[in-house]
Amino acid sequence: MRVVWSPLALRRVTEIVDYMSRDRPDTATQWAEGLLALAGQLEAFPGRGRIVPEIGRPAIRELLYGEYRIVYKVQAASVGILTVGHGRRQFAVSEVRRRRKGTAGPTRR
Repeated sequence: MRVVWSPLALRRVTEIVDYMSRDRPDTATQWAEGLLALAGQLEAFPGRGRIVPEIGRPAIRELLYGEYRIVYKVQAASVGILTVGHGRRQFAVSEVRRRRKGTAGPTRR
């Protein structure tokens, strides 16, 4: 199973890394590498994360990485990373619904 990243998820990771890099560039790099490694594990274990409570659909799951949520959708041949966000912030369910309707396709990473 392959892992594909939506443009939104890639943008969010870039924003987080840019913000962290202002004060701690080394920490930001380590954070990004760890996040990508964790998401990469979904190739072998796509059901690993929990069902996103706000959505309640078994195909929409999340992994927790420190204080961040990696929200993804399990599909037949791939895992689509939908978004990444801080766990303390309100989760925007509309972002996932937009993805399901196909307004923006994922990119392979």
